[in-house]
Amino acid sequence: MLDITKISSKYHVRKLSEDDINLIINVCLSNELFYKYTNATPTKEAILEDMKLTPPNVDINNKYYVGFFEKDTLVAIMDLIDEYPNNKYAYIGFFMMNKIYQGKQIGSTIISEVIDFLKQMKKEYVRLAIDDGNPQSMHFWKKNGFIIIYEKNIDNYKKYVAEKKII
Repeated sequence: MLDITKISSKYHVRKLSEDDINLIINVCLSNELFYKYTNATPTKEAILEDMKLTPPNVDINNKYYVGFFEKDTLVAIMDLIDEYPNNKYAYIGFFMMNKIYQGKQIGSTIISEVIDFLKQMKKEYVRLAIDDGNPQSMHFWKKNGFIIIYEKNIDNYKKYVAEKKII
């Protein structure tokens, strides 16, 4: 198990729960561009389902649906899956910044801290999927050193699977 409290030196990181649903929805609703390119919807039910959803054959104990907080403000949300697709990897299933923190390099700083943390946990790669057509996501992940390794069709949406070697 990962000690997620050690992910960031700048933000308080903790698992998100049903008690945080309004904070999560507010962050999600402020990111309209993301939802233009995916079939996801930021409803209470959908978010609660996502908080429990794991890839095939992945134990729920390897899932960390976490928030990065500055005092009481939710700065970013991350769905981090350990040991997916295998024990050399971590997978970012979802990453979203609070709109008021965007454009200030804070997202890149968080990703850098996450990668440093995963290196310490002896992970070799971080993998994720980018929605086709989303220029903001594509730019962000490429800027942070992720390289597209293949395309995949998921629920009739084209995704680009990208990864970054971290060791």
